Amino acid sequence: MKLKWKIVAAVVAAIVLIAAAIPLFVNVNTFKPAIESQLTTALGRQTKVGGLSLSILSGSITARDFVIADDPHFSSQPALTAKELRLGVQVMPLLFHRQILVTSLEIDTPQIHLVHAANGVWNFSSIGQTAANRTEQQKQQSIIPDFTVGSFRIKNGHAELENLPAAGAAQVVAAQVIDQIDLSVDDFAFAKQFPFTLTATFPGDATMKVTGKAGPINPQNAAKTAFDAQLTLHHFDPVAAGFVDKSAGIAVLADIDAHAISNGASVTSTGTLHTQHLQLRPDAVPAPKPIDITYNATHSLSDNTGQLQDAAFQTGKLAAHVNGTYSLQPGNNTVDLKLAGEQLPIDELQSLLPAVGVKLPNGSVLQGGTLTTHLTITGPLQALVISGPVELANTRLSGFNPSSQLKGMVAAATGNTGNITNIQALRVQLQVAKDGIRANNLFLSMPSIGDAVGSGTVSPAGALNFKLKLKVDTSRGVGGTAVGLLSMMNGTVGKTASEAASTGLPVTITGTSSKPIITPDVSGMVKSNGQQLTNTLTGLFGRGKK
Repeated sequence: MKLKWKIVAAVVAAIVLIAAAIPLFVNVNTFKPAIESQLTTALGRQTKVGGLSLSILSGSITARDFVIADDPHFSSQPALTAKELRLGVQVMPLLFHRQILVTSLEIDTPQIHLVHAANGVWNFSSIGQTAANRTEQQKQQSIIPDFTVGSFRIKNGHAELENLPAAGAAQVVAAQVIDQIDLSVDDFAFAKQFPFTLTATFPGDATMKVTGKAGPINPQNAAKTAFDAQLTLHHFDPVAAGFVDKSAGIAVLADIDAHAISNGASVTSTGTLHTQHLQLRPDAVPAPKPIDITYNATHSLSDNTGQLQDAAFQTGKLAAHVNGTYSLQPGNNTVDLKLAGEQLPIDELQSLLPAVGVKLPNGSVLQGGTLTTHLTITGPLQALVISGPVELANTRLSGFNPSSQLKGMVAAATGNTGNITNIQALRVQLQVAKDGIRANNLFLSMPSIGDAVGSGTVSPAGALNFKLKLKVDTSRGVGGTAVGLLSMMNGTVGKTASEAASTGLPVTITGTSSKPIITPDVSGMVKSNGQQLTNTLTGLFGRGKK
């Protein structure tokens, strides 16, 4: 028995010695020109490798300084460089038939340069065009009969994504960085479908994982290869990752779970986004509550545009819907969207107002009631224009100090100095743009005072400039007092005075949204004894002090 084991051990040792000695007699570098030629043919790109080494025991060829050239239409710099490329090979065909049958391919720590042109073409779009078109005779004559591998790996890759501006455009688009790229593909071939797993990280500590199936590789444009994939993206910050310019004033931190299917011409995607710290304007502050978004979209690969069938925004009991189109061009991402919100609860909406730059008077909050709006959102992300009607119903502004901010008007109207302003209705046609906010066709109904109509603007710095006419309620409060004063000082009878008051007391609103200054001006309405009446009513209403 001992003799038997000794024989076995001797045979094993001999095999190991022979395997270790074979590389001494096989100059694997003689395969270098053929490997370069065949990889160049398979990829459709000039490919270079450095010195080769052969390991019979592991059945692998290691190539140093691996380089794949870029499409010359994009760059003269390499598309990929790596210090090491490992090819798993079948040993016997290599030794006896001088044929390389690749079983696995691994690229370690590559530096990848990705370029996306304004017309939607990528620098890797032409990869594999020649491989798919080779004849059977050409495949048989090759030392790599067909570019198929049981296992294809990219480990710890680093990529820079460069978006080229359109011809004649002056803007310079910063490159996005993708790091720690690990790609695993099983049973890879250009001409058939294969499963894959891709993981990577983005600046801002975002992590991505994509799993699914892809292929066959589109022989005309590799970027339009069909796939069916599931994407998970955690802690994604589009500004930190370089996908949204900081100057746009848009910020968000998102977790994304999406399913995408591509037929090579378009990508259909459905999924959910869990967002935090949403901010939609440069002068806004991040929303304190998370917002969940469920979406359904179709993206065209030919022109990099898309259709958002529906995106449902929800936080608490608040739900709004957005649909429309978008265009993702290098340095110029634009949208044409419509937002609809029907009877949104104000209490839920309150926490989102800061995210869109809405500032209420200091210390005040909206309570109760609903908001209904239908807005259009158009233009480039860095200069969005938001316009449309907004309507508030049956709400109240709590914490609003009449004596310091409305200068006595509410107190005079209601007979008290309470900090609550009831609003039966507020309707306004808004336009929010980079140069400020315009409010047209404004109508405000406050049961304790009356109705106000007019228009105004809010500057980017928050300065108010509104001109209103306050049609007072002549039956009580400030309305009744105004009618009495008009009758006494202008010599008119009560009915005529009531009619005059109902036509509207001119009111200007200046200051800022956090510290408004409201100033009544009756001089335009009452000519005779105007100065005396103005002084009297000013004493009643309280002129704003700067």
